[in-house]
This record gives sequence, C-alpha cells and structure tokens, in this order.
Amino acid sequence: MSGPPRVLRKSIGNFLEDFVPGHVFRHKGGKTVTEGLFTTFTEFSMTTHPLAKNARYARAYGFDGLVCPPGLVMLVAFSQTVEDVSENARANLEYIDMRFGAPVYVGDTIEVETRVLGVTGSRSNPRLGVVHVQSTARKNRGARDEAVVLTWQRKVQVWKRDESAELHAGQLEPEAVDCEPWLPRYDRTRDYKALAHLSNADTYFEDFEPGTRIEHSRGRTMTSEHIHLTAVLDNTSQVHCNQFMIDLDPEQYVGGELIIFGGIPFVLCLGLSCPNVGDNALADLVYRTGRHTAPLFAGDTVFAATEILARRDHPAREDVGILDTRLLGHKFVRAKSGEAADAEAPAGWRKVPIFELDRSLVVKRRSHYA
Repeated sequence: MSGPPRVLRKSIGNFLEDFVPGHVFRHKGGKTVTEGLFTTFTEFSMTTHPLAKNARYARAYGFDGLVCPPGLVMLVAFSQTVEDVSENARANLEYIDMRFGAPVYVGDTIEVETRVLGVTGSRSNPRLGVVHVQSTARKNRGARDEAVVLTWQRKVQVWKRDESAELHAGQLEPEAVDCEPWLPRYDRTRDYKALAHLSNADTYFEDFEPGTRIEHSRGRTMTSEHIHLTAVLDNTSQVHCNQFMIDLDPEQYVGGELIIFGGIPFVLCLGLSCPNVGDNALADLVYRTGRHTAPLFAGDTVFAATEILARRDHPAREDVGILDTRLLGHKFVRAKSGEAADAEAPAGWRKVPIFELDRSLVVKRRSHYA
C-alpha cells in the first residue's frame, strides 16, 4: 500500500451533550478483587479494622473471611463508571445516598451499571454542565451468591465537546434499589469477649456522645504514588494522570496540575478515622451526602476529624446501635504574605477543608461484645 496511513484520532468517554436522561450504561470490564488489590488499598488507607486485618476475627463474627472495607468497595465500583461518566469531567461535585449491601471478599467480582438521571447546563460557563447519575454495583453476577454490594448517586461537572451543542436536559427520579447491609447474627453462645482485645476498647456504641468532635491524630502525605493507585483501579480520567494535557491548557484544569482522584482522600479519611470511630463497626449503613471542597495534589498531607451527630437504636437488633457522624478531611497550606492568622493551623499555615461526608455506621454495643 502506498501513501500515508489512515489516521484515526480516538475520543474516549462522553461529553455533556452525549448524556440522555434514562440511558443506562452497562460498564465494561468489571473487576475481581484480588488479594493484591485488597492488600494495597487496605494498607494504603491506614484502616485498623480487624475485620479487614484478621481472618480469625472476621470468621468468628460470621463473615466468610477478610471483609473489604467499604471504601475499597466504593473505589472498585466507582472507578468502573469513570470512562462512561467522568472521563471528560472537570470535577466530581457530590455523592448522594451511597448505601452498602452484601459484604465483599477477596475473589468476588464486581460489575456496575449506571442510569442517567439528569443533565443541566451551566448558567455561567457555556462549556460546562452537570450530569446526575445513579450507579449500582453487584458481585458475582449469575452465581448463587449474586448480590447488590453498593448503590449511589453522584453529580459530576462535565465539559461539552461542542459549546453550541444542544443538551438532552431533564431530570428523572432515582430508582428504588434494594440494598441493606448484611449483618452477621448475634450468637449468645459465642465468646466474643475473647476477641475484644483485637479492636480498640473505646469505640463501642456506648462510647460516643453526640456533640463531640474527634480530631484524628494521624496524617498521610500523598506523593506521585496516586497515579499508580488510580491506574490499579482502572480509573482512566486524564486529570489524574496526564500532565501534558493539563500543561497545554492549564487554566481549564483546577490548579494547573494533576488532581488526585477524589476516591483517594475519601478512603484516606475513612482509614484515618478508623481507630477512633470504626474499629467496632459491623457495617457502614449509608453515606447520605458527601463532597470534595478543595482539590488534593501531590505533596499535600491529609488529616481527618469526625463529628458525632446522633446515636440511635437499631430497629431490629439489641446488640448494635446506629451512629450518625460527619467525616471531615483537611490539609494545611502555607499562608501567603499578609493573610490573617488561622486559629486552626500552626503559625504560617492555613487549614483547608478538602472533604466532608455524612456517614452512618452500625456499631457493636459493649454490653454484648466486650
């Protein structure tokens, strides 16, 4: 064949004008939770929960083995939606009604579907708009243990391909998805107290007082490792890994540098809070709403705090209660010359909130387990 080769310039992912309310994406790929994936993200997030650390402990409580932390389940499921929903996004705006179902173990395969609920154009920027979607993740499709493991909504700010393109504007109601956390039954004959030393002694239901703010002591500095972690999850969004693209048009991208995938500060805040809040939880019930309030970049250090909002009885169980909390993530940046002192930061620094999440957990009662 003579002459130059035929050139195809592929465009991956959808832009704002491509979304149609009611359309369902059956995301390609799926992902099996391997031991390597489980270990990488459980250790990275600094979780201390013995259900994710100690197989003997997990089995004694009625689980099949080590239990994937809810943050890992979210990361695996969320990342599958990126190519279809947020490959061409500017920012993830909000998580809504994120509910957890069946436990996930090493060897389980997660597949996700997403329904478009709404499309809205921006009033201030004709190149942008917001897509509202509802996603549901199931494990082991077609097997006897097939089950819903997670369902959630999110709103994401997406670029238009053609500024003049007409949008498929509209809004649909979310579908009802049966997704309740699986809780192991309480067995009065089992010696749970013999295992109590494996979790923290001050994180039972009775230990939490509404109106309390817990400042978690640990922090985690992010480096360029975030690119590897994002790739391991098959998250292909270019704002997390393509610095050349950002350098070509830095004003289009927040901060003019790679933004760390929002799922990473999400799971880090969960992990950093674990020794003070989650060590004696049997499940995360629901994340009612969550949002990123500032981007995270390589070199930033993540810190977290938890506000205890309410404590209530479980409607069907005497051995556990429900704890309503607000998880807050922040970082510190150097103060600019002339900026007023920040009472919540060391001298010369400024505290920047980066994440917040309204989270409800099912927590063991000391009276039954310790």
